[in-house]
Amino acid sequence: MTTRRSTEWIYQGVFYLAAGLTYTAIVLRSFLLYQGTPALGQVLGLLLIFLLLFLVDLALSKYVGGWFHIYLGLQTTLATILLYAPDFIEYDYFSLLFAILGMQAMQRLSLKSVLSWVIAFFILMAYPFFLFSGALVGTTLVLLFGSVIVFLSAYALAARRAQEAIINNQSLMQQLQAANLQLQAYSETLEQLGVARERQRLARELHDSVTQTIFSMTLTTQSALLLLERDTSRVGAQLDRLNQLAQGALSEMHTLISELRPGQVAGGGLASALRQHLQNHHFPEGLSIALEVEGEGALLKSEDQGLFRIVQEALNNVVKHAQASQAHLRLHMAEPFFVEIEDDGRGFNLQQSQGGGRMGLASMRERADEIGWKLQIESSPGKGTHIRVEKKDSEEERA
Repeated sequence: MTTRRSTEWIYQGVFYLAAGLTYTAIVLRSFLLYQGTPALGQVLGLLLIFLLLFLVDLALSKYVGGWFHIYLGLQTTLATILLYAPDFIEYDYFSLLFAILGMQAMQRLSLKSVLSWVIAFFILMAYPFFLFSGALVGTTLVLLFGSVIVFLSAYALAARRAQEAIINNQSLMQQLQAANLQLQAYSETLEQLGVARERQRLARELHDSVTQTIFSMTLTTQSALLLLERDTSRVGAQLDRLNQLAQGALSEMHTLISELRPGQVAGGGLASALRQHLQNHHFPEGLSIALEVEGEGALLKSEDQGLFRIVQEALNNVVKHAQASQAHLRLHMAEPFFVEIEDDGRGFNLQQSQGGGRMGLASMRERADEIGWKLQIESSPGKGTHIRVEKKDSEEERA
């Protein structure tokens, strides 16, 4: 807004300066030419009326509709009288009054109306030049004074266009700022929804895994306490069972905590992050996990992170549900890019699992959709589980 006002002041200042200098030059020229003659009073009187109308226009133009056309008609009449009056021997410089009117018309009227007025100005200016000065001198005068009128009118039009451009740019800037605010609000909403969804998933995981395991530990502890009074020989088995449950709960807690850690995939990429995960994670005894990497292609950081979470969730399901002895993880880091997780566990009924809304499978599908990959799951009771996450090609993405 400050830039707009300062620019308007500059353009208006230049206009008033040009109009003031032109009008002052006409008054001084008239005084020098008609000094000591009866015509001086008539010329200065008409010029004074021109000035008064100019000042009145500044006060009325914003409040009286259609006034400006009346103003142009009155001012054009005064300029024409000065040009055509037989008592005014030197009349050519009066045509510069049309330059002032041309600048005002350029600032206020539509381009079609401006052209009509400018054409009228040229006709009224040119006729006395040819009538009183002849063809050659008249042509010279028309070109001389006409160029001044055209130049000043063109400047006024350029200033008007610049002001309109500034207004449009500020309007676009305001719209852009409003759009940015809406985008920030939308981003914050998505972030909050993501946080809520992640909390819900973790709460479900805690309920389905750790909470149930701790409940089983409680029952096993109570059984051991009862056996201490009745049959001490069976206490050892209960303690072994309690130890296994505790280790399972610890492993599940490690998994959930690792999912909360940001930036799992560092500069080494997905393969390096998975090697580190397999090395540092406490998997149950009797479960062997093999990692195979083919190709050296690079993925986006968001793809690395999403695929890491999918593999993490898949391995978590293997530990909790599959009862598998072997799992095979394959990364194909070249066209076509894909990741496979396969185990020899007990498998499950895929249709029943999808109908039951298992949180782990839903989470993997959501993460695959977020990074633009497609996830396929194959499983049946007693035949293990095969999960494949493949990058969509350009045609699939457009679809």
